[in-house]
Amino acid sequence: MSRNLALTLIFALCILGPALVMGATGFSSISALGRNPSAAPKILTAMMITLLFAEAIAIVAFLVVWQLFTP
Repeated sequence: MSRNLALTLIFALCILGPALVMGATGFSSISALGRNPSAAPKILTAMMITLLFAEAIAIVAFLVVWQLFTP
């Protein structure tokens, strides 16, 4: 397996995890808002923190793989 293909697969896996977290967070927050609309501020805060950490993980993974691609 070539080095570029391996790094591409690693990058895809590192992005897939945060993407799944973002999807699950969106689904869960909409479900929670449907059950209890008065808890919107608490749900929004928790959702934003979760999305922030998931996006940070994706950015760090992108930067690590980018650094590994350079010779």
